Amino acid sequence: MLVVLVVAAGAVWESAVLDLIAARSGMVVLKRCVDVDELLATSSAGQADAAVVALDAPGLDPTAVDVLHRHQVRVVAVAADTEGSRTRAARTGVDVLVADDDLDRIPDALETESDPASFEPSEVDEQELLGDHPDPGRVIVVWGPAGAPGRTTVATSVAAALARRGLRTTLVDADPYGSAVAQHLGVLDEVSGLLSAARLTGEGVLEARFGSVQRSLGDRLTVVTGLPRPERWVEVRSGVVEHLLEVAREEGHAVVDTGFCLEDDPAGDLVARPGRNQLTLGALEVADEVLVVGTADPVGLTRLARGLVDLRERRPGAPVRIVVNRMRSTLGWSEREITGMVEGFARLAGVHFLPDDRDAADRALATGTSVADAGDSDLARALVALTDAVVPPPAAHRRRRHGLLTRRR
Repeated sequence: MLVVLVVAAGAVWESAVLDLIAARSGMVVLKRCVDVDELLATSSAGQADAAVVALDAPGLDPTAVDVLHRHQVRVVAVAADTEGSRTRAARTGVDVLVADDDLDRIPDALETESDPASFEPSEVDEQELLGDHPDPGRVIVVWGPAGAPGRTTVATSVAAALARRGLRTTLVDADPYGSAVAQHLGVLDEVSGLLSAARLTGEGVLEARFGSVQRSLGDRLTVVTGLPRPERWVEVRSGVVEHLLEVAREEGHAVVDTGFCLEDDPAGDLVARPGRNQLTLGALEVADEVLVVGTADPVGLTRLARGLVDLRERRPGAPVRIVVNRMRSTLGWSEREITGMVEGFARLAGVHFLPDDRDAADRALATGTSVADAGDSDLARALVALTDAVVPPPAAHRRRRHGLLTRRR
């Protein structure tokens, strides 16, 4: 006997599906669940074999599907036959997607092995989509081990420098421990962009309403503010940050400020919630470029080396850029010596040094802006140079900058 759970979320197809299941020999509906939370609670008892769920049911996300799969529950989703539905089904991880105008397939779908090709976009469709949209931007993740100062300063300045070059840029605060992007940039809005994105992702409408989760800081720069209080990380399910960054990448570049910890949360295997560090881990998973921030003092370099080892386990073989912050001559070693210290711990795309320019950093904080926008300084120039290394400017722009530097000399 195949035992089925149903979550229709008010869809008109519920009665027809119930009749189809009742008419199939060896198949029975155990319960009509009100929502996804009730579905997860019922499946935990181990009495169900499959579930028919509306694809747009609130809370149906990769975390929920993963919990169902851990309880050996096969997930059949129902939605309109559209490219958006197929893309969401593939991202969510359901086993089969059935069109709401082809409900007769449901009994067979409940019994048949997974057929990912039934809902993933075809190769032709992907090419057509690429042809209709501009080239996507890059996801630049700023990370650093515990005690590494300057992650938010680097993230805000890189985002601002990209925007000043006329590049559409979204700055995302994904730090689950101490969100500070809004405070750095003088954003006083109490509504969290990250929590809004989490709700819209659960409803499947983030793409259509992406503008509502951002605050504009200029013609080319927007910010998705972080958690208003650290304990609210539990409201951001797994997959939200990844999806948010995928949407942002379609509009331009995305710069992400993350937390320090890379450990998995063991409690995530026992309850239907993500681990606290999933915000950071999810951002790293989709990153095109990772900037690892550390300091040049003995304690900071030790933490940086250990952090690079941890990061290498998460992103084996992927190159990273080291950003050594608060570099000063009184430390007693040169940039070359520091580069030699860290190059054995990771595959490096580059090592960049930021001077210990407290005046420039304080001026940016006092005016609620990025260092790159707070006036000319050694630190601002170093951050712009870092940005140019991460996203190289057009050749004409490089020539102009080279000419200016030559005339200054």
